[in-house]
Order: sequence, then structure tokens, then C-alpha cells
Amino acid sequence: MCGIAGIFHPAVGSLDRAEVDAAALRRMTAALAHRGPDGDGFHTEPGIGLGHRRLAIIDIGGGQQPMYNEDGSVAIVFNGEIYNHLPLRQELQALGHVFRNRCDTEAIIHAWESWGPDCVTRLNGMFAFALWDRNQQCLFLARDRLGKKPIYYATLDNGRFVFASEMQALTTLPQIRRQLDPAAVDDFFAFGFIPDPGTIYRDVRRLPAGHSLLLDRSGHPPVVTRYWRVYPTRHQMDEAEAVQQLVPRLTASVKARLIADVPLGAFLSGGVDSSAVVALAAGLHDGPLSTFTIGFVGEADERRYAELVARRYRTAHLAEGSDAVDYIDAAREQGVLFGEPFADSSSVPTARVCELARRAVTVALSGDGGDEVFAGYRRYWWHRLADGVRTALPGSVRRRVVGDLARFYPKLDRAPRWLRAKYTLTEISLDSALGYYRTLCKLHDESRRALFSHRTISAIDGHDPSRRVAALIDEAGTDDPVAQAQYVDLNCYLPGDILTKVDRASMAHSLEVRAPLLDYEFIEWAAHLPSSLKLHGREGKFVLKRALEPVLPADILYRRKQGFAVSLGREFRVGAGRIRERLLSGPMMDCGLFDHAALTRLVDDHATGKFDHAAALWPLLVFEGFLAYETDLPAAPDSLRRSTEALSVVAGPVA
Repeated sequence: MCGIAGIFHPAVGSLDRAEVDAAALRRMTAALAHRGPDGDGFHTEPGIGLGHRRLAIIDIGGGQQPMYNEDGSVAIVFNGEIYNHLPLRQELQALGHVFRNRCDTEAIIHAWESWGPDCVTRLNGMFAFALWDRNQQCLFLARDRLGKKPIYYATLDNGRFVFASEMQALTTLPQIRRQLDPAAVDDFFAFGFIPDPGTIYRDVRRLPAGHSLLLDRSGHPPVVTRYWRVYPTRHQMDEAEAVQQLVPRLTASVKARLIADVPLGAFLSGGVDSSAVVALAAGLHDGPLSTFTIGFVGEADERRYAELVARRYRTAHLAEGSDAVDYIDAAREQGVLFGEPFADSSSVPTARVCELARRAVTVALSGDGGDEVFAGYRRYWWHRLADGVRTALPGSVRRRVVGDLARFYPKLDRAPRWLRAKYTLTEISLDSALGYYRTLCKLHDESRRALFSHRTISAIDGHDPSRRVAALIDEAGTDDPVAQAQYVDLNCYLPGDILTKVDRASMAHSLEVRAPLLDYEFIEWAAHLPSSLKLHGREGKFVLKRALEPVLPADILYRRKQGFAVSLGREFRVGAGRIRERLLSGPMMDCGLFDHAALTRLVDDHATGKFDHAAALWPLLVFEGFLAYETDLPAAPDSLRRSTEALSVVAGPVA
């Protein structure tokens, strides 16, 4: 795993012959040192500069980057792993290409020479790369199908194009305009992250998953192309056939991800997905597989379940308990870790398990993706139920009668679950897309807008985060509510939240994480399965669990889903004084984004126990941490002192 950065002069004329700013390129690359502690490398020629930080995994002695073709006319900087590089190498050698090392990076170079931009369709792996072709005078960027590896980019006022693996590298450039995007602020408080292609800054973009970007010296803007998507399809595969095929397919995916010239292990939470990966990897790995578990006091402690799997497969198991995490302080760290606001609180324990694993290995397998691929989230069941009720009720009844019930039903956060019907009634009263948006939404529209200043509300007038969900459901091309919800998550929640969290938490500790359940060919196969085999009654991941019964105990397969989520309500009441200090002064007040009286009421109501506002306080604390981090960045033409000028711009529709 690595970090990449670059500067390109695309303009026709004298600028394209100018030397790039080598010092700026080195600053950008140095900001990514945690992604690649094993060395750096640079390529510069008139109009182009590429930087690379290396975490050596394969061909440690011969895989230095930038890497070149035979005559040096093609150069690449690459972040990731190509799991099918050996058969790809054979195919390319048959076409006449000569390989000089064992590294997977070289396969991309020759794939480009043979197939041009279509080369990405031949790659199976996780990747983000930038390739410069001197003969064609073009720069080509690509991101893997699911979005495991990131690329940020921007066009500066002087026309120069810059890119990097993380926002932190771009913000080393004083020319980057750091105006906050009001639409991105709204998206952050809606989803807990900022979906692709947006970022917190108006002028910085993120290349979406499954997309490539081509830029040449014609003077035209970059051409961004989507090269992959997976559509839900109906296939009459029965349970027996699916169970028979699943484990061999998943085993092949696991096997491909065991190739490394450095120590390799696996995360083991004790849940279905990570346990499945460990069970299959242990039988393929030479010697005991190293496994890692972090336990937290309370519901998040799954160490005893992980121990069951570790004993069964005789892994070299390392489990640690963690002291109570100070989430008020942890919120401050998110800005440094992500370079922009990111509010998934499970990033905190994820970083802890990455730090634990890095003590012993350089590569770790994970179970990420099982919930999205096999409908494991409880929200899929709720969405299917609500959609069934919607179908049975005329639209006018839903909107008027059920909608009125939802509006007048009290918000009983502390009542028994069966009495907390307000959100269910609300979802049923809405159309399917808006209903599913509400299940994803961290802060619903009315609660979110109540926190914003009048100026912010004016700036985001016309922006609606729910449109993204509606567009994805329409794009899915199916009326199956479970398949629709999975499509939304595979294209929004997975790349925007889960994979972003894992990439930054692991790379902060120079650890490479591989996810066998997110092999794109495995996902395409799973997309052909009927939804009833994924969500069977109320049992999510049904066919996955049935297929794994020979290799995992029932206590692992059929216990209640847990995860890394923690309850922050009590901690935020005890720490109300610290929260008040952070949210009601300093950059939170100076930025002009929020309503001071609304924030005061929120903190006071939570502190007294009148309401549990932890769901709002956590992203607010994260945002405050980002503002504090942003204030410490080097001075720029549009630093935080003038970032609220962006609020004078009315947010447009999502790109």
C-alpha cells in the first residue's frame, strides 16, 4: 500500500513546457509518509511531476516507484494491489511485453500500452493510480471498482492540475482554495460523511469509485468516465446451488489476497464476516494465521466469540482490551486522520485494531463488505417491511393519514422499542427512496437545519441530500426493495463511510487491509442471487451463513449482530462542560455556519438528561475538530478566515 501525488500542467503553450515545482511535489509526497514508510520516489519532466511513498508488500527489492515501461515513455505511481497480475502478466507477455520485475505495478503499465483507458476493466484488485504517457501527452487516473483506495484532485487558478491519495497532501499547497462547500456541510450532517465526488472544499473533488479520469494538453477539462457498476439481476438460483458455489468462490477470493512478501494476518471480531475470512484463510496459509481482536468494555466486547474461532483454527491470536475511549478528545483527531469531517465513531476502535495488528504484520485481511453484499444490515428488513406497507396503502392514505400520525406521535427515545413508532410511521408515509434515505440519515432534515445559521440555510437552499439516494434507487433498475437498498449502499455508504474509514485508519499505521468479500467478481455473482436468499425472513446474510455452517459454529453464525458502535450518551452528559467549551466558542462560532442559540439548547438539554442528543453532538464535535485542524494548516489565499465566503454561493444539485 502506498501514497501517490502529482502535478500536471495541461495548458497548451509555454506552461506545458515549464518545470513543475519540485519542492511543492516533495511537500505533497511527504504528507503521505504514513501511507508508505519504506521510501519515496519522484519523476519530473517538463509539465509533469509524480510522487510516491512506498509500503513494500510484493517484490520488495524490485518494486520501487515511479515505475516505467521499457523506453521510459510511460511512468506510473500506484497505490494498491492487483490480485490477478500473474495471469495478466502471462497474457501481456504473449502480446510481446517484457517484464523486468515481479511487482504487480508493471502489469498496469503494459495493460495501458495494450488497451489504453480500457486497461482498468482487466484489473482485479484495489487500486488508485496515476499514469503519464509522454507519447500521447496525457495523464490517466483510475480508482478501483468499489472505492477501496482514494484519489483527490483539484485544478488551481493557474490551470495546473494536482492530485493525491489524501486531502492532507493537497492542503500543503498554498494555491488550494480552502473555501468550505455549504452543500458538503449539509451532506456531512446528513450522512456522517461527504459522498463522492464532493469534499468539504468547493474546489477539491474526489474521483468516484469505479471511475477513471483522462487529461491531456488539448486545453479541455478532464474527462471522467465510469467503467464499472453492478446491477441487481434476477436469477433463479436455488438455495442448494447457491450454497454449493459460495464457499469455493469466496475461498478463491481469499487465496488471491494471501500473496505477500511480508507478514500477513487477519482481523477477527467474532462476527460472521471476519470469522468466515479467518476460517478460509487458515486452511490456505502456511503456518498459524495471525489474528487480531480489540475488546471494549460493554456491548462492543466480542473477544469471547473471536476466541472460539481462534481456537478452532489454531491461529496465533492476539486480543487486547482497550481502556475506555475519550470520545470527546477522539473527535478532535478525526480531522487530522481524514483531512475533512468524518463522523463514523467506529473509526476510533478500527484505528485501535489496526495499531494492534501492525505490531506483528504488514497486511491484514478483513470481513468488510458482507453486510452490503448479503443484506446483513437490519435496515434492509425495515425497508422491505415499510415498502410492503406502502404497496398495500394508497398514496393519499400514506401521505395524509400515516403522515399525520407520524407528525403527532411523540418522539419516545427512551421508551421500549415497540412504542418508538414515530420514525417507522414517517418512513411508511414517504415514498420508497425518501423512506430509505431516512434510515441512512444521521440527522434528519428538520433536526439538521435547526442547527444551521440563517446564512447557511440560505446557502444550501435547493440542495437536498435525499436526491442522491433517489437517483441511485432509480439507477438500480429494480423494484425489489432489498436490492435497491443494497445498490444504494454499494455506491454510497460503502465507499463513502466503510472503505474510507478502513483506508485512513489502516494507513495511519502503515497497514495494508484486504477485503475478500469485496472481490468484484464475487460481488457480481452475489448480485445474481434472489434477495430471499440474502434476507430470509428477518435473517440477514442467510445464504452466507448456510454455506458456512460446515466451517463455523452456530454461536458465531446466528448470534445477534454487534459491531463497533458504542453509546456516547452518558459520556457526553458527564463531559458536558468540555463539550460546551468546544461547541460554543472558538472556530464553531467564528465560522458562521451554526446557530449559537440552537447549539446551546442542544448541549444543555443533553447535559440535563432532557433529551439524548449524542447523535448530533458527535458530528458537531468532529466538525469542531476539523475546524481546529484546518485553522492550523499553512496560510492560504482562502483559509478558514474567509471560508464562510462560500456560504454566499447557493449550492447546486449533486454532481
